[in-house]
Amino acid sequence: MQAACLLVFFLIPQAHANPILILGDSLSASYGMEQDKGWVHLLQQQSPEVTIINGSVSGETSAGGLRRLPALLDSTKAKRVFIELGGNDGLRGFSPKQLKNNLTKMILLAKDSGAEVLLSEVMVPPNYGPRYAKQFTQVYQELSSEQGVTLVPFFMTEIAIHPELMQADGIHPNEQAQPQIVSFIRPWLIDTQQPSE
Repeated sequence: MQAACLLVFFLIPQAHANPILILGDSLSASYGMEQDKGWVHLLQQQSPEVTIINGSVSGETSAGGLRRLPALLDSTKAKRVFIELGGNDGLRGFSPKQLKNNLTKMILLAKDSGAEVLLSEVMVPPNYGPRYAKQFTQVYQELSSEQGVTLVPFFMTEIAIHPELMQADGIHPNEQAQPQIVSFIRPWLIDTQQPSE
């Protein structure tokens, strides 16, 4: 309920400055901590020249993101969309084909709205098997090439290998990891941001 209220707050129509929409899952939704401790909030604090709208929801799949995206694009008028989805598809063993289909539709919707799209690479744990893991990773590489969108390396790669930066579940980054995520994401999301016309 708290997350839903926060999302509604962010989507109140206002004059956004260079609006950026983050469409992600628990990795971007401040799972396991206060909202103001998460990387999206910290990035906003460091970047007053833009308005960052966090449309992330814990547990979100690519299908769920696809359902919510049209309303988010309409509400935010985002100029840049960062899609960080697929992890929950992988954890549930959904087919890479289904994942690619949903991500493709999201990319096309965002492009049709006039937004620039950045796609976050997502990886699954190695215990899902090398074949599935390879097919899963290839989805993002193929989409970047086929759709001409920027592929942002998975920000968890250098965090997940450090237990002190992870929550007890071994899946989610803890509060101490959030500034590191900001440092990683900022050059991709903010430093290349074009000024509003």
